[in-house]
Order: sequence, then C-alpha cells, then structure tokens
Amino acid sequence: MRNFFFKYDHLATRLLEILPGLVSWNLIIFPYWGVFFIPETTAYFILAFNVYWFYQSLTIAISSVVTHLRIQETIKTDWVNELKKLKNYKHVHHAIIVTTYKEPLHTLEKTLDNIANQTLPKNQISVCLAMEAAEPEEERIPKVKALQKKFRNKFANFFVTVHTLAKGEIKGKASNERYAAIWLKNELVDKRKMNIKNIIITSCDADHAYHQSHFALLTYQFLKNPNRLDTFWQGAVLFYKNIWELPMISRVLNTLMSMWQFSQLSRKDRLINGQNYSLPLYLLDKAGYWDPDKIPEDWGIFFKSFYANNGKVEVEPLYLPVLVDAAQSTTFWKTMVNQYEQLKRWAWGVSDTPWIVKNYLFSRNVPFASKTFRLITFAWSHFLWPVNWFLITIGLTLPSFINPAFGRTTLGYMVPQVSSLILTIALCFLVVMLIFDSIYRPPRPANYPKWKVFIKPLEFVLMPVVGFVFGALPGLDAHTRLMMGKYIDYRVTEKV
Repeated sequence: MRNFFFKYDHLATRLLEILPGLVSWNLIIFPYWGVFFIPETTAYFILAFNVYWFYQSLTIAISSVVTHLRIQETIKTDWVNELKKLKNYKHVHHAIIVTTYKEPLHTLEKTLDNIANQTLPKNQISVCLAMEAAEPEEERIPKVKALQKKFRNKFANFFVTVHTLAKGEIKGKASNERYAAIWLKNELVDKRKMNIKNIIITSCDADHAYHQSHFALLTYQFLKNPNRLDTFWQGAVLFYKNIWELPMISRVLNTLMSMWQFSQLSRKDRLINGQNYSLPLYLLDKAGYWDPDKIPEDWGIFFKSFYANNGKVEVEPLYLPVLVDAAQSTTFWKTMVNQYEQLKRWAWGVSDTPWIVKNYLFSRNVPFASKTFRLITFAWSHFLWPVNWFLITIGLTLPSFINPAFGRTTLGYMVPQVSSLILTIALCFLVVMLIFDSIYRPPRPANYPKWKVFIKPLEFVLMPVVGFVFGALPGLDAHTRLMMGKYIDYRVTEKV
C-alpha cells in the first residue's frame, strides 16, 4: 500500500477524495435497490442503524448531563484565587489571535471588550488582530486606529497583523492565522526572548465571547497538566449570541448544533478542537502551524499536531461556555444561504481524507491503536454526515412503499414498526437537550414577544426539514464536489 502511494501519489489522492462520496452515496441508495434484491438484509441493516441511533441519543443525553454538572461546578470556582496557589502562574502568557475580514467595528469591539473583562491579569494577555490585506484600506485602517486607541493599554500587547495572500496559499482563516502565529513567535520569542513553552495560542473568531474566567481556568489547567505541551483545550461552543434574532428554522438548527457541541465536551474519547480552541505555541511551532493551502483548519491542525508529535496529543475540555454568533444576514433567504454555505464549508473538512489516510499509513512512530481510533473518529464524523438523515427519517418506509410485496411480509411490516418505536423513544432524549438549552441560552430580550417563547418547543417539529436542508444537503454537496474534483473556495460567513 505504501509503495502504491509513493508510485502513484496523484492517483491515490484522487481515489481517497472519491472515497467519502462513494461511501455516503452507496449507503443512501442501498435501501432502494436492496429492498428488491436482498430485502431481509436491507431490513436488518435499517434496524441496526436505528438501534445505533438510539445508542447515540442515549449517550448524548448522558454526556450532556455530565457536561452540565461540570460546567456548573467550574463556574462556582474562583480560578484566579486557585492560580495564586500555584508557583510561576505569572509566567504563563496568552496570545489570542482574533481573525477578521470585513467584520464591522462594533463586532470587534464587543469581542475585545469581552477579553478585556477577563479575571486573569491583563499583563498576561496579548491580543493579535489578524487582518487581511484584501480588505480595502479605507475600511481597515479606520477600524485599526479606533481599536488601538481604545484597547492599546488594556492588554500586555495589542498587535495588528495584515496578511497578504502569497503564492500557494488560499484565502481563508488558516492562511491568516498561520501568518499571525508565525509573526507572534518572531515577536514574542525571537525578539523579546519569552519562553515559547509558556505561551498559549488561542484561535478566536471576531464574534466570540468567553466566560470571564475562561483564561484563568485555561492557565490553571495548563499548569496542572504534566503533558501541557502536548495538549489542546476546548470550551463549550454555543451558537447563542444572536439566537433570539434568528428565523425559526435557523434557531432550531443552531440550538441543535449548540447542544451537540455541549454534549461532546465530556466525550474525551471523541473530542477534537473546533471553532475556538487553545494550544501551546511550542506544539503549534513543532507541528508547522496551519496549512495555508487548506480550508479546514481546526481538525487539520489537530491531526497535523497528532502526527508531528507521534500521536501524543490530546484535547482537554474547558468546562465553560464560549458564545458565538450564528450565521445571519439582512433577510431571511440570505440568512438561509449564508447558513448553508457555512455548513458546506464545515462539511468540506472531509477533504482532509487523503492527507489523514496517508499519514495513517506512513507514520510508523504513532501507536497503531491510537491512530486507528483517530481515523475512525474522523470517518465516523465526516463520512456519515450526509447519511444519517436518510436512514433515520426515511428508513425502510419509502423503500417498502417502492416494493409493496416486501412491505406485506412479516419482516417488511415489523421492521418499520420497531424502528419507529426505537426512534420515538430516542426523541425523548431531546427533552434533556431542551432543558439545558433553556439554562444556557441568553435571557429573552425585552422586546421579544412572550407568546413566541411558549411555542418555542413546537419549533422542533421542523427538525426533519432542518436535518435535510442543513445536514444532509450540505454534506452531500461537499462529498460530491470532492468526488468530482470541484474544489470550493473559502467564503466568509456573514454575521450582522
């Protein structure tokens, strides 16, 4: 296999790009031809998948409870006071990279105000506003001047970098972040002689908001972890900052995505950094920073660090919420398109398949069990992305309708009934998610009609529509484009 990759690298890469779409499309259409040729196998396959989905729903409910209890315990603790019990806590320095492209001034001010209100002493925090040269100077420079005037004395350092797209790079967060991180390493380590092992890099979007104890807790966990230089840290990312302003269908989607992120925080066996995360500058430098020619950057830097460090990399949960703006535009339809494009870009993470598989095969120093489990986690997350909706929502109902003869058999009658019962019970776990949603969602604005609050639970009848439009479709879109070699461009998600 290794020899094949060395000899036919381009062919092997294209085959691995085709693989995700081949898997997803075949799993989706299998019930429709299988019900004619191997109906019993098809029925048991659907039943097995529904049992699997029941198990997933149960574990999501349980892990959500665990996450909630740990967040509540964490919120009650004075982490600055805990830090004072540790030696050398003042030596830890945070460099927060805030990537931005055409974000309005008020959005950037809110994010920087939030960082300035952290309980950790501000002389341990540097902020790097990572801007793009592609943003017109007449828009960029006034924002920089206004932000420098307001925030230059609120942090240890307030840096501004301007990234110009170089040959071989593609526009997107990864190339911008890479430029800013390398600049920070040169400024803080090479020029100012700070210890690279004491610097923590945080990847932050322009609309993120932290709990006030976020960086105090991160500093504490960094110092207490004997494997601190081999670790990422991940908070509970919740798409709740503008949740009350969203259209109903978008609100349902972002609630479900938030609760999914929430539930996964306590699943260390599956946890991989995303959206907003931190890691030591030492590990980032060792891994070679983000790849400037790729769109996926969060899972990409995890796997790059994982293989560069011989598999000795873990993601630790930070049990505090990180609030994020959901995709939103000026009209309903623009918001829908904006949301779809964001999810398609996330689904494009499947384009890392060739790189991850090649490293899996060639990395001899990474323990077999560790790299195999990580590969399975990647495939489970990305390959099944477009598949779940079809097998859960339609299941065997439509195939049995297509082949009435099988539907009249005992098995053809019983499997849809059993599957329906299993999925109905699984829906009960949705109640757990709704409880936690009500706890962590920001308070209702005064101008938001009370009657809409009472009908909010009824919004979830839209789940099948949401799952298809914003789950199955963008996933299939990304898989099919990758299959066909039709690569996508980075598109900044609009948030107003």
